Amino acid sequence: MKKKGHRPVTRVKNLEPNIESPDWVIWAAWADRITFEEIKKKTGYRESDVIKIMRRSLKPSSFRLWRKRVHEKSIKHRKKFEYSRKLMSGKIKKNDYL
Repeated sequence: MKKKGHRPVTRVKNLEPNIESPDWVIWAAWADRITFEEIKKKTGYRESDVIKIMRRSLKPSSFRLWRKRVHEKSIKHRKKFEYSRKLMSGKIKKNDYL
């Protein structure tokens, strides 16, 4: 008798909350691959609104950590993300735009 295959369940550390939930904005703000432009398109919150929500919702040390992370990551802003991808692929040289 042949055993039926069992697919393993992929476990995600932080599951995506419902988009209507205020927790979705916090989840999306922490996610590296979700830009502020996408958050605005889905929820209507601008970057400044997201910052206010994060400031209210997080502990001060967590907020500082998040701000540092967002500031250093080029992928939270669409233009910076596209520019960094071009740099990595070698299509442009860093000094071309500086």
